[in-house]
Amino acid sequence: MTRASRVIWVVLGTLLFVLAGLVHPILARGSAWLSATWSSPLVTWLPPGLRLAIVIGVAVLAAALVVWRLTLAADARTPRLRLPTLMALASGPRGLRTRLRDVPGMLRGALLVFGIVALARPQNVLRGEESDDRGIDLVVVLDMSISMRALMEADGTQRPPPQEGRLVPKRLTRLETAKLVIQDFVARRKSDRIGVVVFGRSAYILSPPTLDKSLLAGLVQKMELGLVDGHGTAIGDAVGTAVARLRRSNARSKAVILLTDGDQNAGQIAPEYAAHLAQTQAVRVYTVQIGNGDEVEVEAGNDLFGQPQFRRENYPVNPELLRKLAAETGGESFVANDRKALEQSFHRILDSLEKTKFDAQARTMEDLFPLLLVPAVALLALEALVRLFLVRRFP
Repeated sequence: MTRASRVIWVVLGTLLFVLAGLVHPILARGSAWLSATWSSPLVTWLPPGLRLAIVIGVAVLAAALVVWRLTLAADARTPRLRLPTLMALASGPRGLRTRLRDVPGMLRGALLVFGIVALARPQNVLRGEESDDRGIDLVVVLDMSISMRALMEADGTQRPPPQEGRLVPKRLTRLETAKLVIQDFVARRKSDRIGVVVFGRSAYILSPPTLDKSLLAGLVQKMELGLVDGHGTAIGDAVGTAVARLRRSNARSKAVILLTDGDQNAGQIAPEYAAHLAQTQAVRVYTVQIGNGDEVEVEAGNDLFGQPQFRRENYPVNPELLRKLAAETGGESFVANDRKALEQSFHRILDSLEKTKFDAQARTMEDLFPLLLVPAVALLALEALVRLFLVRRFP
């Protein structure tokens, strides 16, 4: 066999094994492979339209290199022994078996193609439920500075004095009350994409706008004082971060809901500049001031009998700043001293927003890579059998 004919034999043989391996995946899912998505972190950073071509290209190049190393390039690495006579070669392999010496390399290259494509983790959409919902894109900005530890009534009524033999109901802090209201708000807004930004001395993205409300509610529930540096209130940084998360939104209605009980005293971005950024992105900022700046009670531990003790502290607010921030962006400003007022503020904000349409998709995904591993394992087993019974070498 000449070198040229051997090259053709190796290429056609490898291609034949790849086509044989494709029979099972194609019969199992058919045209679903053409619309498959790729969820592996190795390929998610690639342009969506080029992912399939790049994955297949990498697989083919890697397979070609392996096939070349195990077939054509293997001759140069074959050990040689000087013999005084050629009689020992009379019983050596001849005929068809010598032509099959390249089959293991072909099988290895073919199974590598399936292995690399499986690593890209192709997925198929089993069920896509599309609905033309009316919704908005908004980001809730939650203050987590130390002032949010102040106690807040759960409703707008005075608690009755404790009676003998009855436990005093636990009073919630401003942060705990805000978390409950946000969780209830998230659960009710099924067609709105909601994100959350938390801030103290700095601002952090808890979640970008999403339709996954269970995940969002769980993240909000885990927020506690002390998770971020609460010795400061960076209102400008928080609003700027929220606006940045909405800059690529295609919704006509985009809003930021700012919940705070303090004044700007930290951060790198001034609230005025944050308002300017919101204007450029057509984002309305709605501010909710928690408390009115009066002295509030803060829990200060327990006494010897396990009863909670309290002290009075003052946390200044800047209602003028919040009103200006809302007015310059086309939003509104609210004041909430209890949970009921906080809930009403959220509902009034949503009622004032113009709603827009977007496609909400609920998808059930199926991993396709197991279908690629079946022919890969079959080719590997076939390679082992060929090496064991047909082209076994003796040093």
